Amino acid sequence: MKMDLINYRKKRICSLDSLLSFLGILIVLLFSACNGAFSQSVSYEKEVLPILEEHCFDCHGDGTAKGDISLDSWKSSRERISDIETWKDVLKNVSLKLMPPPKRKSQPSDQERKIITNWIESEVFRLDPDNPDPGRVTIRRLNKQEYNNTVRDLMMVDFEPAKDFPPDDTGYGFDNIGDVLSISPVLLEKYLKAAQQVTSAAIRTSDPPEKIKKYEANKLKGGEPRGGARILPTKGSVTVRHKFSQGGEYIVKIRAGADQAGNEPAKMPLYVGGKKRLTFEVKNRPDKMQVYEYRLRIDEEEFARKYELDDGIQLIETKFINDFYDPKNKDPRRRDRNLYVSSIEVEGPLGESNDKLPDFHQKTFSGLEISPENRLKEAKKILWQFTNRAYRRKVPESEIERLMRFVRIGIEEGGDYAFENGIKIACQAVLTSPFFLFRGEVQPDPDDPDATYRIDEYALASRLSYFIWSSMPDDELFLHATQSTLRKNLKSQVLRMLKDPKAKALTNNFAGQWLQLRDVPTVDPDPKTYGKLDFHLKSSMQRETQMLFEHVLKEDLPITELISAEYSFLNKRLARHYGIEGVKGNGFQKISLEGTRRRGMLTHGSILTITSNPTRTSPVKRGKWILENILGTPPPDPPPGVDELDGNKKLKGNLRQRLEQHRQDPNCSSCHALMDPLGLAYENFNGIGEWRENDEGAPIDASGKLVSGESFKTHEEFQKILLTAKRDDFLKCASEMMLTYALGRGTEFYDKLALQYIVKSLKSNDMKFSALVLGVVNSVPFQYRRGDGRRIYD
Repeated sequence: MKMDLINYRKKRICSLDSLLSFLGILIVLLFSACNGAFSQSVSYEKEVLPILEEHCFDCHGDGTAKGDISLDSWKSSRERISDIETWKDVLKNVSLKLMPPPKRKSQPSDQERKIITNWIESEVFRLDPDNPDPGRVTIRRLNKQEYNNTVRDLMMVDFEPAKDFPPDDTGYGFDNIGDVLSISPVLLEKYLKAAQQVTSAAIRTSDPPEKIKKYEANKLKGGEPRGGARILPTKGSVTVRHKFSQGGEYIVKIRAGADQAGNEPAKMPLYVGGKKRLTFEVKNRPDKMQVYEYRLRIDEEEFARKYELDDGIQLIETKFINDFYDPKNKDPRRRDRNLYVSSIEVEGPLGESNDKLPDFHQKTFSGLEISPENRLKEAKKILWQFTNRAYRRKVPESEIERLMRFVRIGIEEGGDYAFENGIKIACQAVLTSPFFLFRGEVQPDPDDPDATYRIDEYALASRLSYFIWSSMPDDELFLHATQSTLRKNLKSQVLRMLKDPKAKALTNNFAGQWLQLRDVPTVDPDPKTYGKLDFHLKSSMQRETQMLFEHVLKEDLPITELISAEYSFLNKRLARHYGIEGVKGNGFQKISLEGTRRRGMLTHGSILTITSNPTRTSPVKRGKWILENILGTPPPDPPPGVDELDGNKKLKGNLRQRLEQHRQDPNCSSCHALMDPLGLAYENFNGIGEWRENDEGAPIDASGKLVSGESFKTHEEFQKILLTAKRDDFLKCASEMMLTYALGRGTEFYDKLALQYIVKSLKSNDMKFSALVLGVVNSVPFQYRRGDGRRIYD
C-alpha cells in the first residue's frame, strides 16, 4: 500500500512536471506566434549567407558588384548590419522577386526568401513591436491649398490669395511633404502681399465709399474741355481713377456723343483696371448726349489680387480708336469724326448695402465699446483669441505682448478707425509669422533622436484637420484640445470630420495626387489619332473618378469599391464617349455599368488617358501605374542607355510582340515582366479610354500571367485577381499612400509595423473608408513622434 502511494505520488509528480513542461512549451510557442517574424532569431552565417552565395554572389559577390551592390565586402558584422541602404534594396528586390532575375532558372524558394527578409527586418532594421519607432516629421510650411483653406477659415474670406504663389514641389507623389516644401525670396514677397490683401478684405479701416459716384467733365482727364465735355479730336482717351470698395457687380455709365463722319460710327472701348471690357458704337451727335452702360463684375479673388493693393483704386478709361477726317466732304458736318465724353458714373456694388461689414470684422469688433482707457486691454483679448487659432496652439503672454507693438502703431496713426487699423496691422504680422506659415509641434527633447513621446492634443488637432480638411482645426477641435479630451473622443471627431463638406479636400488633394487625377487637364493626346479631346471631355473624365472616390468616402464603402464598382458617374458627353446610351444632360448621374466591359476606376477614361502615350496606348505606363498606385510595388528606374520602345527599329510586329522582344534584353526583363502583363490587360481600351476589339489590324490579346503565377485572359479576370489574391497588396498600398499623405513624409522601413496595424484594422472593419482613416489616425506614427535629431539610418 505504501509502495503504491509512493508510485502514485511519483506518477503525479511526473505528470505535473510533464504538464509544466508542456505549458512552458506552449507559452513559448504562443509568444513566438504573437511576435511573428520579429522574435525569430535567424543566423546570418548559417541560414542567410548560404542562400546569398547560391543565388546572388554571381553578380553581387566574389569580387563582382553589379549595380554597385556587393554582398560580401563588409569588414565586420557590425558594418554589415549598419548598411541600411543596401539591405533596403535587397529587401525590396527579394520581396518583389525582381532578384534574382525572373529568367534565371535557379531561384530561391519562398521559404528562403522569407528567411532573408526576416533576418533583414529583425537584425538590420531591428523592428520591435514593443518599442516602435514613430519616425520624425520635418517642420513644414503650409502648401498653397492649405494656405488658401486656412486663410478662408481663419479670416472668413472667400478668395484664394495663394493662387499667384510659386508651385509647390512634390515628394513621394504629394505636395505636402515637409522635406521638399522650401521657401524662396519670391514666396516671402507673396506672403507679405497676401497678408495685406487678406486683412484688407477682412477688416474695414475706412468709411465705405458712396454708392453712386459721378465724375463730371471737369473731374475727367484727357482730351480737351469743350462745352461741358471732354472732346477727343483724334485718337486718345478720357480717364478717371475710381475707388472700388469690394468685389461685386457695378454699373459703369458713360455719357457720350460724337461728330459723325465716314462710313461707321465713333468707336469707344471701355477699360477698367487695364482690362478691355466692351466697345461701344457712339451713333448720336454731341447735342444729343446718350448714356452707355456696362455691368462690371469683379469677383472677390480678382478684387483681392488686383485691386486691394491700390486700396481699391482703379483706372476707368474710355478711348477713341477710329478717328476720321475728310475735309472735301460736301456736308461740313460729315468731315470730321470726334468723340465727346461729358461724364463717367459708377454705381455699386449692386444688391448690397455699403454699410455691410466683412464677416471677420463683425465677429471681431461687434459689441465692443472701445475707449482710450480700455482699448489696449480689448486688443489683447482679440489678439489672444486670434493667435491661438492662427498658431494652432496655446500662445504665451510674451507673444501677445510682441504683437501689441503693432496695435500701438495703428492707434498712434489716429483717425476714426485707429483701433481697427492697429488690429489689422497686428493680424498682418501674424499671417507672416513662421508660427502661422509652418506646422510646428512642441517637442520636449527636440534634439534627441531617441526621445519618443506622444504629441499633445493641439498638435493632434492640427494633424487631424490638415489630414482630412487641408485646413486648420475648427472650434470643436480646438475646444477638445484645450480641455484635453480629443483623444477620448477621437473616433467620433474623425467621423464628424469625414461628413463635413471640407472633407472634399481628401478627394481634391489626396485622391487627386494618389491617382494622379490632377494630370488629366494637362494630357494632350494626338488629335490626328483620336480627334480633339476637348476640355469638357477631359474635365468630365476627371470628375467621374473624383465622384466615385467621394461616393466611397461619403457612403463609407469598402475601399475595394474603387476597383470593383459596377456603376459610375456619367454625363451625356462622357457616356457617349464610352458608347453608353440613355444618359442625358450635362449633370452627372449614377449609372449602372451592367452590360458594359467597364468596372471600377481602372476602366475610367481619366486613368486610361494619363497612362497612355500621345499616339498610342502604353502597357508599360499602365502597368507601372498599377504597380505604384494599386499594388504598392513601384519598379526600379530603367537602366541608363536602354532604347525606348518606339525608338528601337529592331523591334517588329504589333505592340505586344514588340514588348516581348524588348523583354529579351537582360537589363529590362525583370521589371517588364512585372509591368507589361498588367498594362496589356487593358489593351482593349485605347489611348483615351474608348473600347476597341482590334489594334494594328489584328484582334487584341489582353491575356497575361503575373510573376506570382496568376493567369488571366481579360481585364475583368485580372481585376478579380486584384480583389482576391492581390487584395491585401491593394489594402497595404492604400494604407501606405494615406499614411504618407497624413504624415507629410515618406514611409520608411520602421513604419512596417504601423502599416500592418492599419491593414489589420481595415480588414477587421469590412475595409470601410472610415476604417482606413481611423487606422491611420490611431497609428503610432500619427500619434507619436521622436526628436528632430537624426538617427544613423535617417
